[in-house]
Amino acid sequence: MTRAGHIVSLLALALVSAGAATARAQQSDLVKRGEYLERAADCEVCHTAPGGTPYAGGRAFDLPGIGRIYAPNITPDRETGIGAYTDAQFESAVRMGVAPGWKHLYPVMPYASYARMTPDDVRAIRAYLATLPAVHAPAPPNVVRFPYNIRAVMLAWNLLYRPSSPLADEPGRSAAWNRGRYLVEAAGHCAECHSPRTMLQATSRDRSYAGAVTNGWIAYNISSDPDSGIGAWNDSQLTDYLSTGHADGRGTAAGPMAEVVGHSLRYLTPQDIAAMVTYLRSLPARPANETITAVAPDALASASLSHSDGAGLFAGACAGCHLTDGKGRQVDFAALWGARAFGEIRGRNLVRVMLEGSRLDTAHGAMTMPAFGPEYRDQDLADIANFAIGHFGNRVGHVTAHDVAEARASPSAP
Repeated sequence: MTRAGHIVSLLALALVSAGAATARAQQSDLVKRGEYLERAADCEVCHTAPGGTPYAGGRAFDLPGIGRIYAPNITPDRETGIGAYTDAQFESAVRMGVAPGWKHLYPVMPYASYARMTPDDVRAIRAYLATLPAVHAPAPPNVVRFPYNIRAVMLAWNLLYRPSSPLADEPGRSAAWNRGRYLVEAAGHCAECHSPRTMLQATSRDRSYAGAVTNGWIAYNISSDPDSGIGAWNDSQLTDYLSTGHADGRGTAAGPMAEVVGHSLRYLTPQDIAAMVTYLRSLPARPANETITAVAPDALASASLSHSDGAGLFAGACAGCHLTDGKGRQVDFAALWGARAFGEIRGRNLVRVMLEGSRLDTAHGAMTMPAFGPEYRDQDLADIANFAIGHFGNRVGHVTAHDVAEARASPSAP
């Protein structure tokens, strides 16, 4: 080879190497963007069974009148996961609700919200998921009633309720508002839990964000209604709650919302959290079915325990961490005052927390509320709930031993 030919070969090799390095850098950037978007879309929580391997599926969802549906494995396993999916097939499943083999998904998978995401964002999520360890984990079979067990029924549902295109920026609105709308309406799919559903399991447009019961928990009203929604929250409280799971005067996230904060929202940038706050502020005020109020801490400054059974049980089991006035001991996350759980006279979320406990992952570690053990009878927990509702919510609790027994019999995370 001549000297000139040798130089040309070296130059060609250098160009190939540079091209490969550029491709690797682009793929790395795509995976990083996909990881962030996966956090925003909160895929891990729904696709992880309690105590199971992340993303390996198996989490159960109960749909009233339809049955029980299990989240599938979304690790790169080729047999039981999505390893054999093409990018187009993954996008179809996520945005269209149609998996390979023309398998129509049920709306418990929030594809009606993900349909508003851009195809590029969905494919970035796919690139990130492809880097996860492959886990062989077939999902349990769904138990679905007739006629919903005929998946072709979803064709009609999709025609009625699935958006046909991604969200486009709304002219005249700020960049922050449009970004917030994208995160709330599309990637974050907040309406899926915080809006009641119609008989056909579509989210209600007339009652959007007015609150709903999902898997036994109340997803509270997050419209701008000042009484039952977040209209009376200031921007700092909303920012703190979304990014950390706790806001002074508003309580601490528990149950499914704690999972959303711990696995999703706390990883978003301050700019994106601020954008979500901007958009949430603009939602029309819609009253909840039941007004859920909270009492300010100064109204509890001189509070003292009464002599009911609930008061004594609370003093022995709860006051050590939460204190009598609800301001919490040692960490702010233990503060009770302002929490909406105490403004709901049936105590549904309060009972769930006592029965199941709660875990909130934070930048400072996990904040845990232990579940009450079998040494507490159903009547004991009802007494504690009614005392706490009266003491911290200034309302008359209507929790019965039967309510607690029903909650025990239908755990929210089977």
